[in-house]
Amino acid sequence: MRYMTAGESHNKGLIGVIEGLPAGIEIDEKVINNELKLRQGGYGRGKRMEFEQDTVDIISGIRMGKTMGSPVSLYIRNKDWDNYEHKFHKEGLEYYTPRPGHADLPGMLKYKFSDSRNVLERASARETAMRVAIGSICQQFLNYFKIKIYSHVKSLGAISIRETGDFEDIYKSPLYCLDKGAEEKMIELIDTAKAKGDSLGGTVETIITNLPPGLGDYTHYENRLDSRLAGSIMSIPSVKGVEIGVGFSGSHIPGSLYHDCIFYNEGIKRVQNNAGGIEGGMTNGEHVVLRAVIKPIPTLKMSLGTFNTLTKENCKTDYQRSDTTVVPAASVVVKNVVAIEIAKAILDKFAGDHIDDTLNTFTSYLKRIEEF
Repeated sequence: MRYMTAGESHNKGLIGVIEGLPAGIEIDEKVINNELKLRQGGYGRGKRMEFEQDTVDIISGIRMGKTMGSPVSLYIRNKDWDNYEHKFHKEGLEYYTPRPGHADLPGMLKYKFSDSRNVLERASARETAMRVAIGSICQQFLNYFKIKIYSHVKSLGAISIRETGDFEDIYKSPLYCLDKGAEEKMIELIDTAKAKGDSLGGTVETIITNLPPGLGDYTHYENRLDSRLAGSIMSIPSVKGVEIGVGFSGSHIPGSLYHDCIFYNEGIKRVQNNAGGIEGGMTNGEHVVLRAVIKPIPTLKMSLGTFNTLTKENCKTDYQRSDTTVVPAASVVVKNVVAIEIAKAILDKFAGDHIDDTLNTFTSYLKRIEEF
């Protein structure tokens, strides 16, 4: 399975194409739109989210609610296009003060642009709306295998959660956070940062359940599942780090305590899950646990130092509307890019032209594992 996206932040819309899905997968457009709504939600979002209200238009590859085996193409209209239609392809939208922390300046240098408009339009996290739509389709595919993916806010600024609840309750929280006490402190922190014109980062945790052992491969570096998962998460704007299992803190633990001892008791079991469900680039049957570090977004009311690329004079960045934090929204994006990679891994191992073929191969594999 492969996919691609196209589109800019303020152009007509976003386009996505998925190739390689088996025929016969039931796809609910309402589920996709709900996932898009979650991406636009979360306390601390900016004013653009008040009017975009994304919905997907399925162009091809799905008939009567089921995939046809042909490429699935999707379209999400940018409602902000109404404000840009008469000026997007004309002079007047140039942006000559590159923002620190954004793709602006490196992109201008790379592509020989005189201003950063061409860079920021595509580099914008707006593109992730389409990856969420594609990820939602992949989640619906993974439902056939009872594979579930949950993603929640683990920290925001210097505030971390101390407890977790039922993963099914994540979206009852305005911050997609499972610790009510921490959530209240996070909201106060967001309000303070917003009043100052500042922004906040944090971390999100993603848990993938019911994965069979053996997804991914050790035989070639690019097939290692941890590499693919980490790479997909790092491709999200604002993500600056990824860890799996206990991650970086594992460097402080001796090997005798770090590694997950195995025992047999009516099946293969582990005493813990420090590896985060992946060993040697393959799933080992435990839950896969991932965490992503989200930086504070670089577009601030509190202007930062830069220079004018025309005059070469040092100055402050111009303010554009922005979010105070995107950490809750990022948790939704992480969940969906992870879903894409897990769907790829499932199809790499259990490919079939129809979902029934894939399920038959999957079931046969599980039986073989049980007989080990």
